[in-house]
Amino acid sequence: MTPPQPEPPGAHGRTTPPGRTAPHHDGVGDGSGSGSGSGSTHGPRTLDRGSPLPLWAQLLDDLRRRMESGAFTDEFPAEHRLTGEYEVSRHTVREALRKLRADGLVIAERGRASRLDTRRIQQPLGSLYSLFRDLEGQGVEQRSEVLRLERTADATVAGHLGLVLDAPLVVLERLRLADGEPLAHDTAYLPADLAEPLLEADFGHTSLYGELSWRCGVKVTGGRERIAPFLPDIRQAWLLGLADREAAFAIERVGRAGDRPVEWRETVVRGDRFAFVAEWSDASRAVALAPRAAAPSA
Repeated sequence: MTPPQPEPPGAHGRTTPPGRTAPHHDGVGDGSGSGSGSGSTHGPRTLDRGSPLPLWAQLLDDLRRRMESGAFTDEFPAEHRLTGEYEVSRHTVREALRKLRADGLVIAERGRASRLDTRRIQQPLGSLYSLFRDLEGQGVEQRSEVLRLERTADATVAGHLGLVLDAPLVVLERLRLADGEPLAHDTAYLPADLAEPLLEADFGHTSLYGELSWRCGVKVTGGRERIAPFLPDIRQAWLLGLADREAAFAIERVGRAGDRPVEWRETVVRGDRFAFVAEWSDASRAVALAPRAAAPSA
C-alpha cells in the first residue's frame, strides 16, 4: 500500500463531532479517551500539516508516545475516535494502525476491539533493575525454571569479577517465563565466598537480588550492561521457543556491591516480547562507543 500523502488543511473537513470539544492547538490535545486533561502525556498532540513528514507517520509516532506513557491500558481507541481526536481522514488512521499491527504493538481480531499487545515487556535503560520486580510491577506473572544451581569454576567469568582464574563460583541458570511464556534465558555467576547460601534458595518465584540481600547480606548497588543483537544457539532457541535464525537481545551485566563486582550475568531475551526504553535530556552524558578493532599489521 502506498502511504498517503500529507493532507492540506481542510481536506478532511475539520468538523468536530457533536458533543465533543475541539482539540487544543498549543501542541497538546485535550486528552480525550485517556482520562487526562490538557497537557497530559496521555493525550493526543496536534499534528503539523506543514511538516514534510506524512500525517500517518506523525500519528504513528504520537500513538507510540502515548503507549509508552501508559495510555490505552483499558482499551485501544477505535478508528472513528482517532479521526476525531487528530482531525485526520480514516485512511490516515488506518495506515498508522496497519504499521502498529505489523510491529506487533496492537492486536486486531475480527469482532473485537483492537487492544495493545501486553506481552511486550518494557525495560528502562540506565537504571538498576530486577527483572522479577519489574515484571511483577507491570502486572505480569513471572516464574522461573531453574536449569542449574551449583558450585562451579570458570576462568573467563572469574576474570570479569576480578578473581583468580580458579576461584569457586555459584552459578544460577534459569529460563524466565512471563505469563507462562518463555521470555529470557538467564545465567548469573557470583563469587562463592559471598553467594554460597544461595544454593539453598528456591528460585522458582523469587529474585536473585532479593535472595542475595536476605541470605548473604549483599546488596547490588550498581553495575554496567552491554546490550546487542544476537542469534541464539540451538539450545537457547529451543528453550525460548524461537524459530531458526530468529534474532534476540544479548545482555551482559556486571553487578557491583559498592566497588566490588559480585555478579556476572549473561541473558538472552526474546526480541518480540521485550523493548528497552530510554529517557534522555540535553544534560545526558554522551554515548561512549566501543573502540573499533585495530586493522592487522601488514
